[in-house]
Amino acid sequence: MLLIKISLLMIPLNGRGLEIERYDVGEVVRDDRGTVLLVFGRKLQQMMSVVEGELWAIKEGLKQIQRNALLVGLLALNAAIVDSFDYGDALDKTLLFFEAQRSGKLPATQRIKWRGDSGLRDGYAQGVNLVGGYYDAGDHVKFGLPMAFTVTMLSWGAVDFKKDMVGDGESDHYCWERAEDMTTPRTAYKLDPENPGSDLAGETAAALAAASLAFKPYDSAYSSLLLVHAKQIFSFANRFRGLYDESIENAKQFYTSSGYSDELLWAATWLYRATNDEYYLKYVVDNCVSLGGTGWAVKQFSWDNKYAGVQILLTKVLLDGAGGKYTSTLQQYQAKADYFTCACLQKNDGYNVPMTPGGLLYLQEWNNMQYPASAAFLLAVYSDYLSKAKNVVKCPDAQLHPQHLLNFAKSQADYILGKNPKSLSYLVGYGKNYPAHVHHRGASITSISLLQSSVGCVEGFETWYKRAEPNPNVIYGALVGGPNANDEFSDDRSNYEQTEPTLTGTAPLVGLFSRLHSLPGNSAGPYNHGSPKPSTPYHKPQGSLPKYTPASNPKPAVPVKFLHSITNNWAVGKETYYRHKVIMKNISKKPITELKLYFESLTGSLWGLSPTQEKNIFELPAWLKLLEPGSECTFVYIQGGSQAKISVQSYH
Repeated sequence: MLLIKISLLMIPLNGRGLEIERYDVGEVVRDDRGTVLLVFGRKLQQMMSVVEGELWAIKEGLKQIQRNALLVGLLALNAAIVDSFDYGDALDKTLLFFEAQRSGKLPATQRIKWRGDSGLRDGYAQGVNLVGGYYDAGDHVKFGLPMAFTVTMLSWGAVDFKKDMVGDGESDHYCWERAEDMTTPRTAYKLDPENPGSDLAGETAAALAAASLAFKPYDSAYSSLLLVHAKQIFSFANRFRGLYDESIENAKQFYTSSGYSDELLWAATWLYRATNDEYYLKYVVDNCVSLGGTGWAVKQFSWDNKYAGVQILLTKVLLDGAGGKYTSTLQQYQAKADYFTCACLQKNDGYNVPMTPGGLLYLQEWNNMQYPASAAFLLAVYSDYLSKAKNVVKCPDAQLHPQHLLNFAKSQADYILGKNPKSLSYLVGYGKNYPAHVHHRGASITSISLLQSSVGCVEGFETWYKRAEPNPNVIYGALVGGPNANDEFSDDRSNYEQTEPTLTGTAPLVGLFSRLHSLPGNSAGPYNHGSPKPSTPYHKPQGSLPKYTPASNPKPAVPVKFLHSITNNWAVGKETYYRHKVIMKNISKKPITELKLYFESLTGSLWGLSPTQEKNIFELPAWLKLLEPGSECTFVYIQGGSQAKISVQSYH
């Protein structure tokens, strides 16, 4: 199985391996000769999980926008759009998909109950902890490039619409088994100066920079940390240039990179937005020709081609009046952004993006749906930028106002949700009619909680892959590959081109559905009444609101003290949710190691501690193995009702 979760396992020149588990995402490490090395990868799931959690908060805030003290209401456009689709429910389903794709130890709040812990030794053979992250599609591979793009898209949605709301690929694809049963190799790969990957490193830098903006209102310290690492990784990507799939050849047959120039511009653009440092704006201007930023006029935006995203983000700089001495070059970027827009809306003098008869953008046979999803997100973003600047797009065939872009983005979303010739929702679990034979290993085999015997590679193919019955598990929020060029679709598990979902397909929908949910006149309507519901709610009700006091230690001998406070709260229906901040201080006179904490009644997500293989037991994060006398460790969790009860299980 191919584990390309970007991780630089560096070997110093003297031949001794670094203790990589000591280091964090993008941290600078020097060997004994002073050579700068980079390490990144461990916190990718933590980062993505938090972004996902914040997007959940955005979505829930939209439901009760007038009573939400944390998330302010959306700025609606003047033109009302009334439809019968419940974009809030669709948004909820997309977040469930990411839970179904989780790798590693699952949190107590996991709502997809047919999943279990998996990949718990990823990276151990290489001496690095790569447990966690997200499986890419219907397989059990953690590909770095599409995963990083997924994080960037989730972060972009959180930033712009916040008011709205590891293994060997070849062996893995020869097996059909649950993630919990994996027996195939979990090989990890590295990037370093001798084996560069500017595309993968560049996208990771962009993801960290975008995530730093998403976290900034909620956790400024972590936001700053992400930004530091984004700068370091961009420097690595720019200095040591090369294609990642030439360094990691096993990735080539699955996610072949067309080049790294767009990722370098993409990373620099996000770094400029996150830092306002002119160095990065000058970079995209100085390299506009050599890296193709003002040369490429494109008709797609995807995990492999970020030019349209770069061009629209830099157009925002121009529309905001911040172009300054770079205005003339930024206008060239704007011309290419407008080309993409005109091509999507079929107003480009014949040089348009192909469309199906039913009105869906169509670019390729395999997993086409990711392209209209990402294009719709990008057009919704550009619509807001244009609207704020009171600007328009002048196409060869028409003049487009911001509302035209938003209407088109909505048309793609509506096609996905069922307004198509098949009257079929291509978002699994939404509505009453959706694909039932999704090309997804975990969804197609009975849950390990019900079928506890192991399912091997051959048995998986013979017994489960080839069966005619629908999948036993519904993978909510999965955006399947979608119909062909004639709007035809075959709901067949072996038809992976049309029935396999991916992270990169669903990720843009989070921001898109958030934006559409805010439209005036939007209501759930009768469309999805009776649609399947997740097996459990986000949070279990905890009864009446208690008084919050510092948690007491379970026994006098415990050498730490907990200071429990609430830093924010918001209402969702009749339930109130709280952001709990806990400061844990070493009150003894000795250093503490191997500290394990037990959480009772924890129903929400927790950040700042590392989960263990024992249920409800957490330990100090990897970067903090030792708690010195008088020092503190801070962690945060979100849940409704009573606070969690925290006790020390063991320590040394």
